[in-house]
Amino acid sequence: MTHADTAVPLSVRDAVYTEELPGLGQLRLIPLAPESDADLLHGWVTEDRARFWGMQSMGRDEVRDIYLFVDSLETHHAYLISVDDEPAGLFQTYEPLQDPVADAYPARPGDTGLHLLLAPAAHPVPNFTATVLAGLIRFLLSDPAKDRVVAEPDARNSKAIGRFVSFGFEAGAQVQLAEKKAQLVFLTRERFESRKG
Repeated sequence: MTHADTAVPLSVRDAVYTEELPGLGQLRLIPLAPESDADLLHGWVTEDRARFWGMQSMGRDEVRDIYLFVDSLETHHAYLISVDDEPAGLFQTYEPLQDPVADAYPARPGDTGLHLLLAPAAHPVPNFTATVLAGLIRFLLSDPAKDRVVAEPDARNSKAIGRFVSFGFEAGAQVQLAEKKAQLVFLTRERFESRKG
């Protein structure tokens, strides 16, 4: 039996969040299964386009072990993004106050953090990233205790930073984290809700 044989179709896996995305279909956030999803993740994170994810040189088992660790935390979560039952990316959430990023900026209880790695698109769809990101933000802000989304892409990743800013995030300071120099970006609930429509 190969690792891939252990994979369960996304359509039958439980999701923590489901939403119909205009023009794209059903968005589902499925808790990551570090063992059975390791081949898929390893394929994504070792591509050149994912070089800022910092896992290019890792083997499959190293990637699995990182996500087994994430899975053991109560404050950090990893999900597969499914769009119409096709894997579309990796979405991670975290509590900034319980993360090393809190040493780099004045984190507050209403903050919620995200990491996002979209899968390579076989057939690019206009506005795919912005449409999916809007769904992810709605998921994060479905917790009434949260009022600001924080992301910290690698400061060299101008494409990701540009996407966040064009979506409505405001650029904060550049900060030095253990593994990278990062560009902080912030999106308040008020700003997100004002951009809808």
